[in-house]
Amino acid sequence: MKKLSEGRKMFLSVMVIFIIYAIIFILFEDYDRNFLLPFEESSDWHLLLFSLVVMAGLGVLLHRYSQRMDERINQDQINKETQLRRELTQNISHELKTPVASILGYTETILGHPEMDAATRRQFIERTQSQARRLTSLLQDISTLNRMDYAADKITIERVDVSRIVSDIVSETALAASAKRMKVNNHLRQDIIVNGNSSLIYSIFRNLMDNAINYAGEDTTVAIMASEHAGKWHFTFTDNGAGIPEEHLSRIFERFYRLDKGRSRSLGGTGLGLAIVKNAVVMHGGTIKAQAATGGGLCFKFTLKK
Repeated sequence: MKKLSEGRKMFLSVMVIFIIYAIIFILFEDYDRNFLLPFEESSDWHLLLFSLVVMAGLGVLLHRYSQRMDERINQDQINKETQLRRELTQNISHELKTPVASILGYTETILGHPEMDAATRRQFIERTQSQARRLTSLLQDISTLNRMDYAADKITIERVDVSRIVSDIVSETALAASAKRMKVNNHLRQDIIVNGNSSLIYSIFRNLMDNAINYAGEDTTVAIMASEHAGKWHFTFTDNGAGIPEEHLSRIFERFYRLDKGRSRSLGGTGLGLAIVKNAVVMHGGTIKAQAATGGGLCFKFTLKK
């Protein structure tokens, strides 16, 4: 069923109100009447005809206004989307330049200095590989967001074992967490099942875990919990690390938004991880918000439909 536009909703609402008012006014034209009487005077028919003419004229005017209203809304939406795409394109271009320039610089140095000793050559090759991996991660994140933006109807939906996915992620990131002396407490039940896309749900928890490992700091603790309510799973993903200032909380899900651009790049972040988290949560019928954790740190609260 086609969704009504805002202008059409306004048009239909006003017309329904006017029709109801006209019917009541015609049938009870005298305020002291409390029952229906047939039209016995010609003035009653004149009043009916006048009401119909006024209603038709008002309908035409409202229809034209609703069309113009829809056109303005559509144009504003197009302008907004165009601006967002322009900004996104600029950000992507900027983010791609750094690893590409580094790869070119390292390879040109290697090719331009054939006498380079083996240790230095290996160091440059390792740096090139590191930048290539960062470029690959960035392209994968961009591809994931594009898939959610433009091909959401083609994403496969199946029964997904969230408990197993989170358990696997905790195991996969154990070495990185250990290097930061980080403790991960996974309190999820073993029977959390949702209908969704396995890859995107994996992205939700993997990006949150990577974000905590990269930015929470050393000697911190991550806690993952969930409860069931009203046909949804309510998750909390909390760390007791440094947290972020209050004024940044509302923007951390924006694409390429960083608190400290230099530090984020040095830690290997693409600036798209939390944007992927939010889009994936919304695609699964949920909501997400970030807030300061009690006692310090950062807490993500989000829901997924069962």
